[in-house]
Order: sequence, then structure tokens, then C-alpha cells
Amino acid sequence: MISIIILLVLAIAAIGLLVKQFGAFLTEWPVIKVKLEESMGEFSQFLINYYSISKEQQGHFLDQLFNQSSGDVIQLIQQAISASAFGMVLLILVPVFAVLILYYRNLLVEVVFRLFPGERKEAIKNILFLTINTYYNFIKGMFIVYAIVGVLNSLGLLVLGVPHAIFFGFVAAILTFIPYVGIMVGALLPMAMAWITFNSIWYAVGVAAIFAFVQYLEANVIFPVAVSNRLNINALATLVAIIVGGILWGVAGMILFVPFLAIIKLVADLHPKMKTWSILLGKGN
Repeated sequence: MISIIILLVLAIAAIGLLVKQFGAFLTEWPVIKVKLEESMGEFSQFLINYYSISKEQQGHFLDQLFNQSSGDVIQLIQQAISASAFGMVLLILVPVFAVLILYYRNLLVEVVFRLFPGERKEAIKNILFLTINTYYNFIKGMFIVYAIVGVLNSLGLLVLGVPHAIFFGFVAAILTFIPYVGIMVGALLPMAMAWITFNSIWYAVGVAAIFAFVQYLEANVIFPVAVSNRLNINALATLVAIIVGGILWGVAGMILFVPFLAIIKLVADLHPKMKTWSILLGKGN
């Protein structure tokens, strides 16, 4: 119960951070709106002076662009809302399943024992112990991943000179737990702060570029290396698990298929007939 309560507190805290970030952004919106209008006006005048593109032509081009992209934007918003809603449902269902599994743990273990001959009970006990240890290592690996993401975000913001860089960097890292919407909202306030502080849209673009680069590193380098090292599987197998999990189960599959693969690896280590899989998934010499 203590573990479940801690999990719920952390989930509520993450949602609270999301709401707080969005509220802080709304307070800055009037200033940002004025600066955005000024920048758009300057860009429009630049097109008129250097490329002889009149405001009527610019308006016609924007209308065409909006008509062509409106369907894609709506589809992207729908996907983001769907993924975020699924994430919210998981935040509710995961603790419920965890409580029920822990409550009926003895019953579930007894069922597992009955599925195998009596002489294999010790091996089954060993596999269960290793499975629990694998998930524990997976959670530790995830903690390291998001700590690294927070440090990289903060360093990037410090290089740009954005105020409260460490706070913004780690808040954005924490909010990445919420698919799609989390990282976007986490980036809005530091982008607005950079724009207001330096009176240049390029600093806001720099913040977005830093967060996008760190997210790319997290998905393709940091996560596979940090998590696979703790689960005793190689980085290539981890990347394949992430891709396959994303195709089959979406965002949840990208996370859950990695420990699933680690469990297959530990079973293969204990089963002589699965030695090939053990070698394929392992790190080699």
C-alpha cells in the first residue's frame, strides 16, 4: 500500500506540474502574442521589401497552406489527445492491477507451480525471483534515463542563458512521462521565457531544438544503453523491442516490451534448448 500511495502521489505531482506549467504559460501569453504579431509584421514587411510579395499574395498563400494542412493538424491533435487519454487511463489502471496482483500473489504462484512438474518448482522459484529483480532494475534504469534527460535539458538551457534553466530542464524531463502533450507543454514556458528575456524568437527556436535533440538522444541512445545494461540485454535487442512494442502497443509497448524481452533472456539463460536466444539477446564477451 505504501508503494501504491507513493506511485499515486508521483502521478498526481506530474499532472500538477503539467497544469502549473500551462497556467504559467497562459499568464505570459499576452506578452508573447504582442511579440508574435510584431515578428510576423516584420517578416511580412521583409517579404515585401526584398521579394516584392504583397500582403494580398501572402494572405492567399497562407489561406492555401491552412486549407492543405488543416486536416493533418486535426489528425495530429486527435492522436495527441488519444495518446494522452490512454496515458491517463493507465495511471488509474496500473495501480489497480498492481494491488490485485500483489493481493493474489500466493494464488498466482500456486497456479504457476501446478503448470509444471514438481521437480521444476525450484527452477520456477528462481525464475520468479529473477523476474522481480529484472523489473526492479528496469525501474532503476528508467530513473537514470530521466535524470540524464533532465541534466541535458538544463545544460542546453544554461548555454542559451535561459533563466531558471535547471528547474525548466527537470520539469520537462518529468513531464515526458505523459506522451506527446507532456514534452510540448514542458517546452512552452522556457520558450516563452527565452523569447521575453532576449526579445528574439531565435532563442525560443533554440530551446525547441535543444529539447527535440535531447528527446532524440533519449529514444535512440540513452534509453537503450541505460536500460539494456541493467537488464543484461544488448542495445540492438533493446531498440528492436522498442520499435516492435511501439508498432503493436503504441507508447505503452515501447516501455513494456523491454522488460518482457529481459524476462525472455533470463528464461533462455536457464533453459539449455534456448541457448541460441540467450546468445542473441545477450551482450557477448
